[in-house]
Amino acid sequence: MDALIIPVTMEVPCDSRGQRMWWAFLASSMVTFFGGLFIILLWRTLKYLWTVCCHCGGKTKEAQKINNGSSQADGTLKPVDEKEEVVAAEVGWMTSVKDWAGVMISAQTLTGRVLVVLVFALSIGALVIYFIDSSNPIESCQNFYKDFTLQIDMAFNVFFLLYFGLRFIAANDKLWFWLEVNSVVDFFTVPPVFVSVYLNRSWLGLRFLRALRLIQFSEILQFLNILKTSNSIKLVNLLSIFISTWLTAAGFIHLVENSGDPWENFQNNQALTYWECVYLLMVTMSTVGYGDVYAKTTLGRLFMVFFILGGLAMFASYVPEIIELIGNRKKYGGSYSAVSGRKHIVVCGHITLESVSNFLKDFLHKDRDDVNVEIVFLHNISPNLELEALFKRHFTQVEFYQGSVLNPHDLARVKIESADACLILANKYCADPDAEDASNIMRVISIKNYHPKIRIITQMLQYHNKAHLLNIPSWNWKEGDDAICLAELKLGFIAQSCLAQGLSTMLANLFSMRSFIKIEEDTWQKYYLEGVSNEMYTEYLSSAFVGLSFPTVCELCFVKLKLLMIAIEYKSANRESRILINPGNHLKIQEGTLGFFIASDAKEVKRAFFYCKACHDDITDPKRIKKCGCKRLEDEQPSTLSPKKKQRNGGMRNSPSSSPKLMRHDPLLIPGNDQIDNMDCNVKKYDSTGMFHWCAPKEIEKVILTRSEAAMTVLSGHVVVCIFGDVSSALIGLRNLVMPLRASNFHYHELKHIVFVGSIEYLKREWETLHNFPKVSILPGTPLSRADLRAVNINLCDMCVILSANQNNIDDTSLQDKECILASLNIKSMQFDDSIGVLQANSQGFTPPGMDRSSPDNSPVHGMLRQPSITTGVNIPIITELAKPGKLPLVSVNQEKNSGTHILMITELVNDTNVQFLDQDDDDDPDTELYLTQPFACGTAFAVSVLDSLMSATYFNDNILTLIRTLVTGGATPELEALIAEENALRGGYSTPQTLANRDRCRVAQLALLDGPFADLGDGGCYGDLFCKALKTYNMLCFGIYRLRDAHLSAPSQCTKRYVITNPPYEFELVPTDLIFCLMQFDHNAGQSRASLSHSSHSSQSSSKKSSSVHSIPSTANRPNRPKSRESRDKQNATRMNRMGQAEKKWFTDEPDNAYPRNIQIKPMSTHMANQINQYKSTSSLIPPIREVEDEC
Repeated sequence: MDALIIPVTMEVPCDSRGQRMWWAFLASSMVTFFGGLFIILLWRTLKYLWTVCCHCGGKTKEAQKINNGSSQADGTLKPVDEKEEVVAAEVGWMTSVKDWAGVMISAQTLTGRVLVVLVFALSIGALVIYFIDSSNPIESCQNFYKDFTLQIDMAFNVFFLLYFGLRFIAANDKLWFWLEVNSVVDFFTVPPVFVSVYLNRSWLGLRFLRALRLIQFSEILQFLNILKTSNSIKLVNLLSIFISTWLTAAGFIHLVENSGDPWENFQNNQALTYWECVYLLMVTMSTVGYGDVYAKTTLGRLFMVFFILGGLAMFASYVPEIIELIGNRKKYGGSYSAVSGRKHIVVCGHITLESVSNFLKDFLHKDRDDVNVEIVFLHNISPNLELEALFKRHFTQVEFYQGSVLNPHDLARVKIESADACLILANKYCADPDAEDASNIMRVISIKNYHPKIRIITQMLQYHNKAHLLNIPSWNWKEGDDAICLAELKLGFIAQSCLAQGLSTMLANLFSMRSFIKIEEDTWQKYYLEGVSNEMYTEYLSSAFVGLSFPTVCELCFVKLKLLMIAIEYKSANRESRILINPGNHLKIQEGTLGFFIASDAKEVKRAFFYCKACHDDITDPKRIKKCGCKRLEDEQPSTLSPKKKQRNGGMRNSPSSSPKLMRHDPLLIPGNDQIDNMDCNVKKYDSTGMFHWCAPKEIEKVILTRSEAAMTVLSGHVVVCIFGDVSSALIGLRNLVMPLRASNFHYHELKHIVFVGSIEYLKREWETLHNFPKVSILPGTPLSRADLRAVNINLCDMCVILSANQNNIDDTSLQDKECILASLNIKSMQFDDSIGVLQANSQGFTPPGMDRSSPDNSPVHGMLRQPSITTGVNIPIITELAKPGKLPLVSVNQEKNSGTHILMITELVNDTNVQFLDQDDDDDPDTELYLTQPFACGTAFAVSVLDSLMSATYFNDNILTLIRTLVTGGATPELEALIAEENALRGGYSTPQTLANRDRCRVAQLALLDGPFADLGDGGCYGDLFCKALKTYNMLCFGIYRLRDAHLSAPSQCTKRYVITNPPYEFELVPTDLIFCLMQFDHNAGQSRASLSHSSHSSQSSSKKSSSVHSIPSTANRPNRPKSRESRDKQNATRMNRMGQAEKKWFTDEPDNAYPRNIQIKPMSTHMANQINQYKSTSSLIPPIREVEDEC
């Protein structure tokens, strides 16, 4: 019988008498609970009575001490002191034991945490043993020595008993400890086990109470530092309470239903498994009640009545909250797992569908040959469905995590410490740019604080906010940290378009990754898109180029390798680096020189590294230039350069002062006498860095023009800036527009006068950053007023810029550009029937350095004279061939063509789709991408969205950003930015050889093919021949064409629009009306004979006017109309002269030569008078005869 487990039934009794012993198990628990409770209450009662008695005795003793006096006090106090010492010793021992027990069960120490976790794990183990034993009868005979589960359960309960003792010792209030849930669980589970061993029988009884230990599950997880957020703690709490209550109630139903009612002599029991009871409790709590399982006993039904009240309430409140917490859990709350051998970057900031799609389109472009980088997006808002779909389309290279870079925990989740870089995107369309910049600066601070060595590339909206980045100690641009200031670059691009229209489009296309779109039809889009596919790359030059001059290498790359090299990274003897753009023939290529190329993909640029003169000299197909045997031998030799190395620490990041000082060996480039004279220590003409023209600060009242004063001044060849803004508008930073136009590599007479037309309240806020620049005027008014526009002679300007500071204050994106669009259309619809003078052809160019302007005979090209640009400040001198008197082309000023449509304009847009409203006669689809639209291709529209591609370009090669900034900002350096951060203004500096040397840098210009030394190539010649001739003869580097839109048509066209062709091939055919983009050297001698022309009259200004509607195309068709056209213009000018009369005006000039007010005699003149003046000046070899050309489209 000892070896068998006999179920307790009436037919098969457990012992010979057939008695059930369940009451013995229950009695052990009840005696333990109530006995201990009685002892605690008795102890508290006795302690209370003892305290009361001692209190009364103490008062009696105090009275006796007062009565007995001080003489007996010493003798009576001795035994009391001894007793108090004994009590103190006893209290100290009890306290030590209590503290030790508290440490043992506390989770503050490692031992305590281990003990707490162990107790919880053993409690779950005891519950599992109960689940196993629940398949057996409620009461059965078991042999302790043969029942394995009983032995394990016994061991667990011995441990629980010891732990109970520790808890009892450490408890401050023994009564509350005795009544708490964990103690009650121990009372009804531990004693029955000992009874089972004694009686050799088992009773399931109340062992199900171990399920109540699950309530502590969240505490255990917190001890293990698994649960950290409030939502996770709350979720685990709700689940543990719900499950523990559910399992405990199921255990009670299982007990009473399988035992039966005692008063029925246990005859009404039913056999239910524990899991059927669990099912019964769930359908009861959910109020479903299928009825397939139900309670039969009276105890079971009575329990169900009370349980359904509490269970239903718990189910109705806990379950929805649990579902809500689970549903609100971050779907993207995991951690990034780094892939071995693969880098990753973190992108944060303004994460939207538009910003992410633009970024991914450029970053993952197929033209990048080795993009083995995983992109991790981190944002505190979960993505919408469209953005989520975009992430899924790029799931192999893109991951998204929800969090904030301001939270170190989230930075750890995305493994920011092992990331290759962190890119921060800005919201370009926010209403408060300063607040957006502040947010991004805080992101930089948080990331740098977490990991100072991480490389950060961030977008900034306002130029003045870049200074705050310099305050971050770990911010280091030498280690690759970069700030892409959108306002600086946007206005810089626009400023360069004022000097060479269309340059903004060409540069924007160069750093944007775009695929080649092949068009078979002979349309302007065909040639434009061929150029769009070009991008800017860097590659180390082959050792075959070492020792050759830059023009020689540049020509060899273009002719043989089909690559266009525009700059190199030059390293001095002390390993300091500097980027030199078209440095000229004085510089020799060094070993390990890094070149900057324009090509269609990265694979083509490899030719510059693989080229070997011995192996590839006779190869005509550039595709066959690959790594040769000589190159393999070179690679085996130890070398310090790696072609795969990312350029982060070199290049343009070095300031001019720390860069190698290069003396030009070309005698034509030695400073002339005028520049030597300019080295006056007492005169400040340039800023302290020597990069920009500078003047003493001027009050804004001295540069403000009234409408009548502006009209009487007869401005010409200037830049009109139409600005929309008011006192509450965000500043757009007009300094970034003016600085490129005041670069020191222009001579003073070449500076274009800048006239701002807009709200004086807004311009006063900007004036603090503009008051150090010369030749700046303000006309208070509005760009929508035609009277204001006529007053500044907008029809005679070289460029009209339309900007708005109110664009981001409108929620409707389609209306954000309404002011700029209205102003553009307003100007185009204007008519100028009373224009003064003869309009100059817009096919302007310049005379290359080295041409002798003293006489035509000494010129490299016979009969060439330099067209002077006087107050107009035309930056591009014109190459003009002296035609014979009988062959001089004429200008026919047609009133129908003398309209606003011929004014050169560039309009800033916020919303790309609004470009469709600028040109009413184009056929662009509204859904067409910006770079494919006609206004953008022609350089008449610019949107800040094109700068998004700079983030990717900067990551892959940080020198690209500095090269772009050097080209568009006029020479801004990190040192200059630090200086502006200190004073918020340019500081004047004395002219020294060091600062004047900084003027010797390249600039972008446009070369006309109609006349001059390249006229023979303009009519059907090859672009490659022009490239080589300009490079060899004048050290000019050509890199694109600005062509009339309809130049490919055989029939004459009235259209004056031009478009950009980037890096055309060698055999590309030229037409006479082409303008060539080129990088020209600084001409030291250009200012020698200009001082006397600084204050020339406005008659000569009008003669140097550039107009997009006039081209220098020889023609005989309109020659008979010449007298008539002159006569009509004379009448118009005479009428205007009668209307204006003569006026004298006090005028303050900011020219360095004259700081005092001077009187200017302003009076209109006829075309005949202008011709007479120019013919007179031409005898002094200063100004050639005025050229009259036909007015064609």
